[in-house]
Amino acid sequence: MKSLTRTALMLLVLALLPYATATAQSAVPSPAGQSAPSTALAATSAPTVEYTLPSDKLAKAKTLYDLGGTLRIVGTIWGFVVILGILYLGVVARFRDWAEKAAKYSFLQAMIVVPLFVIVLNVLRWPLDAYRQSIRLQYGLAVQHWGSWFGDQLKVLAIISIVLTVVVWFVIWRIRRSPRWWWFQSWLAALPFILFLAVIEPMVLDPLFDKFEPLGKTNPQLVQAIEKVTERGGLSIPPDRMFLMKASEKVTTLNAYVTGLGPSKRVVVWDTTIQKASTPETLFVYGHEMGHYVLNHVLIGLAALAVGLFIGLYVLYRIANWMLPRVQQRWHIRELGDWAVVPMLFLIFSVLGFIATPLGSTFSRQLEHNADVYGLEITHGINANSQEVAAHTFQVLGELSLSYPYPSQAVVFWYYDHPAIPDRVRFAHEYDPWSKGEAPKYVK
Repeated sequence: MKSLTRTALMLLVLALLPYATATAQSAVPSPAGQSAPSTALAATSAPTVEYTLPSDKLAKAKTLYDLGGTLRIVGTIWGFVVILGILYLGVVARFRDWAEKAAKYSFLQAMIVVPLFVIVLNVLRWPLDAYRQSIRLQYGLAVQHWGSWFGDQLKVLAIISIVLTVVVWFVIWRIRRSPRWWWFQSWLAALPFILFLAVIEPMVLDPLFDKFEPLGKTNPQLVQAIEKVTERGGLSIPPDRMFLMKASEKVTTLNAYVTGLGPSKRVVVWDTTIQKASTPETLFVYGHEMGHYVLNHVLIGLAALAVGLFIGLYVLYRIANWMLPRVQQRWHIRELGDWAVVPMLFLIFSVLGFIATPLGSTFSRQLEHNADVYGLEITHGINANSQEVAAHTFQVLGELSLSYPYPSQAVVFWYYDHPAIPDRVRFAHEYDPWSKGEAPKYVK
């Protein structure tokens, strides 16, 4: 599962700039790069009871792990420095003055102020992002050429500008009309907006970045094998909800995910997974994603996002009212409903986002662990030696992603949105309710 799905988190990501943009991709590869259980290259004769790497890959993994930690720290500090610089230099206050001279209506003013603000943030972030991409290319984790990479950055910039213009305009409008309850009204308005984004993501946004096609078009035999897994789970996932993503045009790693909501809900398997996996391994990948589907993790994630956003907006409201009188002259802000207050609101939410990071990571790791359990259960009896298939899947995923076998528990706690690869390998072999005469957790 994507980390609550890309657009389900869109509002939160926007609200947490610059912190989120500085850290979301900071690990090289990031913890998110260890995401859905992907597939193995080939079966091994020896049981995969522990995640290990050969000496050459271990050295690379350690370098990437240390570099990822450094980039997380640098990215976080740089994000705060950028937003504070914008505030102290009155950059958005100048944008406000231009907008007020150019347009009378508030939404037209927002169409000037917000995109300029987003452009400044993203342009100042691009050097770090480009360095991360160069590292991925250097270590063979990515193959996307720079023209395509930069094109994706421009697409992200356009999407964020459009969405954030609407969001910021609404928030400022409610601040001016309802100084006491704007935070609650903004939260109420955000709920249907988040649901809307979650529905349109697979159909509108994802195809802007990657190519998709029905899984049955190129892999009909795999679809038939997958249908056996869905039947065992008592679930009907139509073939038209199964898609192949051509990830090989950009990366060399493996993945799969479940995304969408309602009419757009679907399972997506990367073509790299299918190219480098046996059928049993692919079935385990699918079983994990089916777990997200069956266990309603997208809805649970959206509900958690709604709760977090409610708390965040209320705390934002309290801190902003306390903070404004102390900084408004220094930061060129007239009042809380001024366009120039936007960077201050982002700064506050960025700090809150940093503090809340381990909570969100822990929540996500639990969902992923539950999906691992479901994948093991649903493929038991379908895959021969299903526990070893799962364990070896994680082993090869780690090798291809150059995941360090000995991550700090503090780093895992704070940043990893999936269980660490060594933990997943061990769990795959340890989870065996059948031999103990116990009932499986999900698939009876």
